[in-house]
Amino acid sequence: MGGTESRLNRSNSDEMRLSRAGAAMFLAGGISFMGIITGEVLYPDYSTRQDISDLGSTQPPNPIIHEPSATIFNSTMLVTGALLLVAAYFLHRSTGRRVLTIPLAVFGFGVFGVGVFPGNVVPWHGLFALLTFFSGGITVVLSSRVVTRPFKYFCLLFGVISLATLVSVFVLQEANPLNVLGSGGVERWVAYPLLLWVTGFGGYLLGDPDVSS
Repeated sequence: MGGTESRLNRSNSDEMRLSRAGAAMFLAGGISFMGIITGEVLYPDYSTRQDISDLGSTQPPNPIIHEPSATIFNSTMLVTGALLLVAAYFLHRSTGRRVLTIPLAVFGFGVFGVGVFPGNVVPWHGLFALLTFFSGGITVVLSSRVVTRPFKYFCLLFGVISLATLVSVFVLQEANPLNVLGSGGVERWVAYPLLLWVTGFGGYLLGDPDVSS
């Protein structure tokens, strides 16, 4: 079923909910990227080989917090997580597809938790970061079940890249060939495919989507 026909079969209220979900996700993707970039620029001598979360605070025993980078990063995660939760709500109201909306809500909850608990708050920061990455990768892969080609293939690609990179960290450990990128480089191979999907999926919902219900 094509996108136009699918829209004709949906009520106006469902279309509005899809648009709101799309707008929330598109904003979440844009805000997350620009917030991270801004935090990096304002962080003294920051290197992308460092963890992304270092922008909020480095880990104990001697955590380092640089302002305004910390406030910018933590606020960015809070706003991004909240927008993803909003998107999950409207997407669920429109489609009822729990296979996507539940993991999306968990993803948003994880991102919000990263903002609540900076890197110096252990073990909570690490737990929420892990929840974010795992649930995010699963969400991206599962989203391929509710969208049409060729976008479904991009969802699979980005989801597999993120999850495979994350798994390699635990399975290969010191033998991981990606370690040459530094912990921050590896983390970006996990996180950035998720953020690209958030922006892309938001744009998909804002267009004329065929979302299976």
